[in-house]
Amino acid sequence: MLDPALVDAILERARRSGADLVELFVERKRNQSIAVEESRVERVNSGHDGGAGIRIIHGTVVAYVYTEDLSEAGLLKTADLAAAVGRRGGGVFSVAALTGTPKPARPVEISPDSVPTERKIELLREADEAARSTSGVIRQVSLGYGETVQDVLIATSEGIRHQDQRTRVRLMVQVVAGRDSEIQTAMEAPGAEVGFEFFQRRSPVESARIAADRAVKLLDARPMPAGTMPVVMGNEFGGVLFHEACGHGLEADFVSKGSTVYAGQLGQKVASEILTAVDDGSEPTRWGSGAVDDEGTPTRRTVLIDHGVLQSYLHDRRSAGKQGLPVTGNGRRQSYQHLPIPRMSNTFIAAGDATVEQILAATSRGLYARKLGGGQVDPVTGDFVFAVTEGYLIEGGRVASMVRGATLVGNGPKTLHKVDMIGQDLELAPGTCGKEGQSVPVSVGQPTLRISELTVGGTG
Repeated sequence: MLDPALVDAILERARRSGADLVELFVERKRNQSIAVEESRVERVNSGHDGGAGIRIIHGTVVAYVYTEDLSEAGLLKTADLAAAVGRRGGGVFSVAALTGTPKPARPVEISPDSVPTERKIELLREADEAARSTSGVIRQVSLGYGETVQDVLIATSEGIRHQDQRTRVRLMVQVVAGRDSEIQTAMEAPGAEVGFEFFQRRSPVESARIAADRAVKLLDARPMPAGTMPVVMGNEFGGVLFHEACGHGLEADFVSKGSTVYAGQLGQKVASEILTAVDDGSEPTRWGSGAVDDEGTPTRRTVLIDHGVLQSYLHDRRSAGKQGLPVTGNGRRQSYQHLPIPRMSNTFIAAGDATVEQILAATSRGLYARKLGGGQVDPVTGDFVFAVTEGYLIEGGRVASMVRGATLVGNGPKTLHKVDMIGQDLELAPGTCGKEGQSVPVSVGQPTLRISELTVGGTG
């Protein structure tokens, strides 16, 4: 992305402040988004963005300067500015060393920016038609397509030089069904860290039909009765509950502040002994994957909870250095305008040995929360409320009536102890995670699993 001699010059000039460490993060990004509303193309946006950020660390003090000017003159000027604003700080410099070698980048079969915009619009129109043809009660269909190709370079005064290219494509389908005064909505939003070949494997038409079918079925769903009962959580996006209610509490910056119940719990039992939870930024094609994180650390598989015992937190270089622990490759940032902080990548509960049929058969009465929607979580306590966007009553060990209006109410850490069956059908889903004003792509996931007891809010 930049001439190596220029990279060396930038780092050297920035280090004139006497810094312990200088880090250069360079980003170039190109993207396109298309929106189809009511069978009409409403918006086609394409753009390029790029810039560079220089982080200087003196002891425990951090200075950060960024620029949109990627010319040689602009970058050297930014390095001079970084050196000027940097000051030697107090305290002991403690940043963990980088270890490991990045895995080779997975080749993209079809670069999305090589595909004509007309072809992308054609796919959206086909999906629009498929959703509308599902039923006469479909009132509205909204579709969106998005692609991003992000090139990054991370270089440090230690001699680290890593580059990465992250290509992501995603489809968004929202369908509204209505009958008389009753309105129901359903959504599908598949995506992956791959090229346009993704849509050869996951047809937009299929996603549109799934969303439309769910919206139509919800019109006839019965109100959910409230109570405390066993809950069978569906796979894939069901993992958002672990991500929000527990995952954030395992990020090392929260741990160091003592603002999580998991602080000081390494080696302690924090979940059911059948539960293992993992964060893995190296998984090919996953939405939150990359060869390296945004500090240049090779991504890796980190076992957070192993058979119920807390094994690790998620670290960037600074948090790992402060705590004297290995860096985990979880230093992430939204863009060159932001400092890296500990973040999840692809976080999931590992597969167990039960089948979905066995889990349902073992549940005489309860709720099958096939798909979750939005929710609210207290990051300090882990208390949560999540909406169920697709749910069914379980009666006599079988899936019975579809229900609507269900919510799950509980506490994340306590809920982990109540997981008593875990399925084999692990799946992950893409999402966007917000923290401290920064949004990054992540995956959440789990197999189908059962929580022995959970409070379910309802409208029936």
